Amino acid sequence: MKNKLRLSWLTLVGTVALFGAETRPAISAASILARTRILASDEFEGRAPGSPGEEKTVTYLTDEFKNMGLQPGNPNGAFVQKVALVGITSKPTLSFAAGGQTLALEFINDFVGSTSRVQAHVEAKGSDVVFVGYGIVAPEFGWDDFKDVDVRGKTVVMLINDPPVTDPKTGALDPKIFGGLAMTYYGRWTYKYEIAAEKGAAACLIVHETGPAAYPFGVVVTSRSRENFEIRSPDGNAGHVAMEGWLTLDAAKKLFAASGHDFDALKQSAVSREFRPVALGAQAAFTVDSTLRNVDSQNVAALLPGSDPKRRQEYVVYNAHWDHLGRDDRLKGDQIYNGAADNAAGTAVLLELAQAFKALPAGQQPARSILFLSVTAEEKGLLGSRYYAQNPLYPLTQTLAVINMDGANQFGPTSDLMTVGYGASTIDDIGTAIARSQGREIKPDPHPERGSYYRSDHFEFAKVGVPGYYSKSGNVFIGQSAAYGENLVNDYIAHDYHQVSDEVKSGWTFEGAAQDTKFLMLVGLHVANDDAWPEWKPGNEFKARRDAMLKR
Repeated sequence: MKNKLRLSWLTLVGTVALFGAETRPAISAASILARTRILASDEFEGRAPGSPGEEKTVTYLTDEFKNMGLQPGNPNGAFVQKVALVGITSKPTLSFAAGGQTLALEFINDFVGSTSRVQAHVEAKGSDVVFVGYGIVAPEFGWDDFKDVDVRGKTVVMLINDPPVTDPKTGALDPKIFGGLAMTYYGRWTYKYEIAAEKGAAACLIVHETGPAAYPFGVVVTSRSRENFEIRSPDGNAGHVAMEGWLTLDAAKKLFAASGHDFDALKQSAVSREFRPVALGAQAAFTVDSTLRNVDSQNVAALLPGSDPKRRQEYVVYNAHWDHLGRDDRLKGDQIYNGAADNAAGTAVLLELAQAFKALPAGQQPARSILFLSVTAEEKGLLGSRYYAQNPLYPLTQTLAVINMDGANQFGPTSDLMTVGYGASTIDDIGTAIARSQGREIKPDPHPERGSYYRSDHFEFAKVGVPGYYSKSGNVFIGQSAAYGENLVNDYIAHDYHQVSDEVKSGWTFEGAAQDTKFLMLVGLHVANDDAWPEWKPGNEFKARRDAMLKR
């Protein structure tokens, strides 16, 4: 073990020394900005899957990779991997019979609802409504919000995020239960729909609250009220609940009050292992009429073969999703969700990395192969990365790590970097050492309660065992006030996240992105050259899956 650690350190020294050589690769802020402008232009129509914007985006990315001299990433000789999706545009209705009255909810203003089933029409009448707290079944925490209650055919109402369980001695959030302040996957809306389907519910309605969700209800509207996508399944996606929806907080409180219940009191009761589901004494009636279409969307993949014949069949993946929300003809004025920060910027960084790796001299090329992967339908539930994880172009047993880019630092250099899910794997140790060599400091995610680790594409790789690494811009901007970085993030979430205003801004320089791109390149180079494979840290939720995978 000492020899391996020593070799790993020597590899790291050699990796860092690369950027001190005369042959250092050129990474340009201007180039990243220029590529972001192209991808976020109106010409690309918001880059929605299954749209003319997808075809333009895929053509652009493919041409860029070809011009760099990279090889097709698909072993069949193509630069694309077909991703079989179904597009579902839903028109829902929802009402409740409660307390002798009918509570009819208004689509968009009171709720957002859709179906993932490949059916033109689904409906339910007289579906009993049951409040199931946070809707979590977590044996490792001794937690079961369903207990022995049968919810088959019923409409379950759930709270967003994890239950904020406190330590009775300190009064602070208990880090041993649901990660304390940090959100776990149990808190994600995707999990809540999954567990509702597993329990046989007819519908799952999540009560939206801006704080726990980490974004306003408007984001739910822009993301989920138009065409949604699912990976095509032979059973027509029958395993999903008939309606997947969100309630505004006001609508939820009206439902509970009409049923003779106090929402706040029931919410408080849900923060306990002893919570039992509460039948509200209301019945739901809903319909979902859908327009369906099959879509062969595309992941784009380019390969830089490894320089070492013995390790060429081992892979490091750089990933960034190319898609955004497309256009919405219902809007007056600007109808295009350009997605400049999310994720034209991250895709531009992916291209910059590919160009820099390809430009390395022969003696400095990575030993292992590098796959540059730009996936589809991240905005629709990480579908492109999920499809790749289920249908990998190269064996996951030979895939060392995925390094994910979702967004980029559009502004200036920072003295720090932020790692989402810090401490998950040994890649964090590599990142810490490389950041230190740049005179920078690695910091954990300052807002783990937002659940960012479960909201981007590396998560789909982690779910099947492959170590994922996701670093984001630091918050300490050189020459700026201490609050400058945090204010930028908060302003983006409040005004631009999943809005038509996410366009290239006049103040964007991408100098910080260039700094971070060099960092990401060094991390990937180290993983590609080192004898030691990245590993999940002991106690990590994905370690057992990786261990089992590599024993096969």
